[in-house]
Amino acid sequence: MSLRIGCHLSTAGGFLAMAKTAEQINASTFQFFTRNPRGGAAKAWDPQDVSAMLEYFEKAGIAAPLAHAPYTLNSCASDDNIRRFARETMKDDLERLEMIPGAMYNFHPGSHVGQGAEEGVRLISDTLNSVLCKDLHTTVLLETMAGKGTEVGRNFEELRSILDRVELTEKMGVCLDTCHVWDGGYDIVEDLDGVLREFDSVIGIDRLKAIHINDSMNPRGSHKDRHEKIGQGKIGSEAFRRIVNHPLLKGLPFYLETPNELDGYQREIEMLREMSQD
Repeated sequence: MSLRIGCHLSTAGGFLAMAKTAEQINASTFQFFTRNPRGGAAKAWDPQDVSAMLEYFEKAGIAAPLAHAPYTLNSCASDDNIRRFARETMKDDLERLEMIPGAMYNFHPGSHVGQGAEEGVRLISDTLNSVLCKDLHTTVLLETMAGKGTEVGRNFEELRSILDRVELTEKMGVCLDTCHVWDGGYDIVEDLDGVLREFDSVIGIDRLKAIHINDSMNPRGSHKDRHEKIGQGKIGSEAFRRIVNHPLLKGLPFYLETPNELDGYQREIEMLREMSQD
């Protein structure tokens, strides 16, 4: 199977424009923000534009678009208003995403801001239980986090704790970020097999639906979350060669979030495809 890989694209020109941009840089998938990543406002989606994008997917061989929630969401904040904003935003995003069959929705679990991880887990799962419904077609993904500050999701056990409390658990999955797990202390350079075995043991490999493929500026266990271009950070090219060829990962979509413009993303897509043993 050919490596399904893409990058983060801007929604500024609309959905069809994103699909065309993806094709231009030889991407076979892409990620986009559902709204301003640092704000809360969301422009209305044009159904005709979305339909045109879906038609273009067939022509360009694009699939598995990944929607990313804004960074401002914190579903385990101590402030009721912040939690309500997270609930309302997620509900609105998921309603919009019903227009895109097969879409996935990724979000950062949040920061417990001193309440403790256990309370953070409870609040996050409560939010998910309030927004998930049986008719939902979008898969909601918890992202692995680097453990910066009071982030929840700093290890596989915390993500499993959230999943265990979600009632419609079949609607849920996980997005593994290579920079985040490395910064969180998981040795994907020297022991990728061991990390994936641990993921399978704690969460279940069937829950893994997507990979954010990023190098890291920092050494393992730094808990800093600073992305770097592929092969230019502490994870390094050879580790990424093993990642894109690992039998448990090869069939998953990969999304670049490296510090790049479009030409840089195109080079990384080509490089990772060359690494992949189809």
